Amino acid sequence: MHIAWLGKKSPFCGNVTYGREVTNALLERGYEVSFLHFAQEEADSDNWWGCQEVSLPCLYKSQIYTIPTLTASKVLTRSLQQLKPDIVHASLTLSPLDFLLPEICEELNIPLVATFHPPFDGKRRNLKSGTQLFTYQLYAPFLAHYDRVIVFSQLQRNFLVRLGVPPKKVAVIPNGVDVQKYAPGSSYIKSQLKAQRLFVYQGRISTEKNVESLLRAWKQCNLGKQSKLLIVGDGPLTASLMPFYGKEYGIIWWGFEADEQRRIDILRSADVFILPSLLEGLSLSLLEAMACGVACVATDAGADGEVLEQGAGVVLNTHRVTAQLHTLLPVLNDHREWTALLGQKARARVLERYTLSRNITGLEKLYAEVLQIRCGQLSNSGTRIF
Repeated sequence: MHIAWLGKKSPFCGNVTYGREVTNALLERGYEVSFLHFAQEEADSDNWWGCQEVSLPCLYKSQIYTIPTLTASKVLTRSLQQLKPDIVHASLTLSPLDFLLPEICEELNIPLVATFHPPFDGKRRNLKSGTQLFTYQLYAPFLAHYDRVIVFSQLQRNFLVRLGVPPKKVAVIPNGVDVQKYAPGSSYIKSQLKAQRLFVYQGRISTEKNVESLLRAWKQCNLGKQSKLLIVGDGPLTASLMPFYGKEYGIIWWGFEADEQRRIDILRSADVFILPSLLEGLSLSLLEAMACGVACVATDAGADGEVLEQGAGVVLNTHRVTAQLHTLLPVLNDHREWTALLGQKARARVLERYTLSRNITGLEKLYAEVLQIRCGQLSNSGTRIF
């Protein structure tokens, strides 16, 4: 089977990681994969995905959304005509091209599958969740014209169905982690940082990630010189937060880490991983930390609370995150046996539900089902099938 994957290669974000991990796994299982992505410069077209690449012209791209050029849809159509894939899988990039894909693929008679990533708070407890609700409302009428839409949780599926996407078209296939690569192991990071207890946040430094609530709670707790909080990532709020939360409080700003093995080393050194987000989909960073056997704390935004339910971690409400962490951080700092047990339960939960292998098997079944239905439709219409 030949899969044309439409997604992101840069800048680094969860969508990029998702595309890299899934396409590499599909290649390992013997599928032919062509990777179509937006590019502003020639350098973006390097063939580091391990499969045939096609660059689509764009004016702007960020971790959140992409603005294609006016010619991007023509380049995409021409590329699909030349590639002749069996199926198109779009890891949606919040681009205007997302809305044109059903029409393009219908014209070319190619089945179309989408993965819909936008974070959400199903309980609509904050202003940001209203903005994301608009994104879901905007996309729902167009997603109804895709052959299948992949989401990461039942909560997200119910959300789209309520907005009018036919239930039979929405499939729940959770994110998955390579549990051989992301696994407990030795690491030098904790000794390098001179820490006896290491707490880690890894992700974007932006409003919806609510990092300042964690920083305020940490500063208030004053856990001592041997406990460190490591902030891994970058984003629009970094410059405004760093001056107020520095080394004098045991906070270390690592910055963006491009090297995957070093990110794994950081997780292997961590005692506790904390994700205080107001909005999420299903955080790959959280799953990676769990797979490395780290005790995890996350809000119940998106599907993260579902991941940690029934004792696999500590779940916070998105309201009053600072107050909750102010109570919790000293307990996590002092009770090593409890955090070790939480880490074991986190790893077990990933092995049970969130492996990359399980994810790819789900994709294979979905692809086969979509192709079978499309072939049946062609047969019933009297079209000759080669």
